[in-house]
Amino acid sequence: MALLSNSSTAPFSEFFLICFPNFQSWQHWLSLPLSLLFLLAVGANTTLLITIRLEASLHEPMYYLLSLLSLLDIVLCLTVIPKVLDIFWFDNRSISFSACFLQMFIMNSFLTMESCTFMVMAYDRYIAICHPLRYSSIITDQFVSKAAIFIVARNGLLTMPIPILSSRLSYCARNIIKNCICTNMSVSRLSCNDTTFNQLYQFVTGWTLLGSDLILIVLSYVFILKTVLRIKAEGAAAKALGTCGSHLILILFFSTVLLVLVITNLARKRIPPDVPILLNILHHLIPPALNPIVYGVRTKEIKQGIQKLLRRLLDMK
Repeated sequence: MALLSNSSTAPFSEFFLICFPNFQSWQHWLSLPLSLLFLLAVGANTTLLITIRLEASLHEPMYYLLSLLSLLDIVLCLTVIPKVLDIFWFDNRSISFSACFLQMFIMNSFLTMESCTFMVMAYDRYIAICHPLRYSSIITDQFVSKAAIFIVARNGLLTMPIPILSSRLSYCARNIIKNCICTNMSVSRLSCNDTTFNQLYQFVTGWTLLGSDLILIVLSYVFILKTVLRIKAEGAAAKALGTCGSHLILILFFSTVLLVLVITNLARKRIPPDVPILLNILHHLIPPALNPIVYGVRTKEIKQGIQKLLRRLLDMK
């Protein structure tokens, strides 16, 4: 992490995070629901990972992709929320330069990794419905391994310059970040340098990655819908769409919270600055908390696997 060390010629070695600058009294009230959501997100995703690992019937490409999504959710939660709760509970606002830029990298890269995972999952559903006879030959364990490598490499490499560019700025006067987390926008505002290229790179990279994923997801479901509408067997169309239901719900959660966050940031001059901060925190909590629950409730195989896991735990006692 040499590049993320204090190469910014600043007279200090850490930042201070000021959550909710206008309503700091909210922190104590928010800590309880945020703690519960954090425990739910980490607990539910961990349960899903263990269930898929132990249940042989879930050793299929679709569930491996779901495992990857759960792993990304856990890392995102552990990167952001513990520090937020540390501020709320113990008023520990300081964060080192290296930790701040590392958090920035993980948030940017893992967010786009989640988007890319949704895109691969959409492709999986496209092959399953539009080319069912070829599914087992296309969507293999090897395909999932290559997809995982692509997801990590594409998004990790393309988002890595964001924290590197920020770490090389000069922070010569201020080190107080008016946010609970180290977003690129919040940190770069403190610099004495011109941050145009920094912000432009994040904007272009973020929207290129997220936009291309969204386009491919939409195209996949356009082809799926065309195929389903041609199915004439009674109940077959509903059954085919039912296999996509959980995936569509997860995309809706992910996209809706992200869209609201983007809109509030664009309109930040018209709304209290604390609103985007809260939405940014919730974006790292609500989708991770709901993703495993949606699949657990809607997917019979996962539900049965969790029931078997609970019975094993009870038998051990």
